[in-house]
Amino acid sequence: LESRLRELAFLNAGLKIKLIDNRNNKQNKMDMLYEGGVSEFVKFIDKSRTPLISKPIFISGQRDNIQIDTALWWNDGYNENVFPFTNNIPQRDGGTHLAGLRGALTRTINSYFTQNLTSKKEKISLSGDDSREGLTCVLSVKVPDPKFSSQTKDKLVSSEVRMIVETLVNEKLSIWFDQNPSIAKIILAKVIQAAMARDVARKARENVRRK
Repeated sequence: LESRLRELAFLNAGLKIKLIDNRNNKQNKMDMLYEGGVSEFVKFIDKSRTPLISKPIFISGQRDNIQIDTALWWNDGYNENVFPFTNNIPQRDGGTHLAGLRGALTRTINSYFTQNLTSKKEKISLSGDDSREGLTCVLSVKVPDPKFSSQTKDKLVSSEVRMIVETLVNEKLSIWFDQNPSIAKIILAKVIQAAMARDVARKARENVRRK
């Protein structure tokens, strides 16, 4: 119960939730209030990891009555941890909002890489997995009439959400990269490192097969 209420407080910036635990004849009060919303959420998730940048990249906007809030934070690890929500409901199996976010990330990072590191672009090919290595992200969308794949609402299937998320994230992340070039280069270095490691692993597999 505490975990779910904290999740709701993170997803709704400025909402204060008070939990009072009266078990064991002892009252324990917990106030949950996070003005930073999803940005504070990713910090909470990543509290035991080493971040690459000082604070998460926060993107927010509204298109066609669909509200989008997302925070992206890269760490020095190798795992991708993306947590998508629709109307405060978590989607364990992702869906169209997650597909839109991944598409925007791949497109934006590839574009920035091509424009700023042209000398390396022919030697290295970046994939979507490379751009998400070490990424922790919370994606929250508020959709007036969402459609899910089942009653458990584990996967969002509203087709219009994908393009809206992809377009908005691509636009705002591109602007953020242009306005913060020194931080963007740190993220890009992490992505390039992931691509190089993937290429080395691929060549090693090919050598083993030849032998």
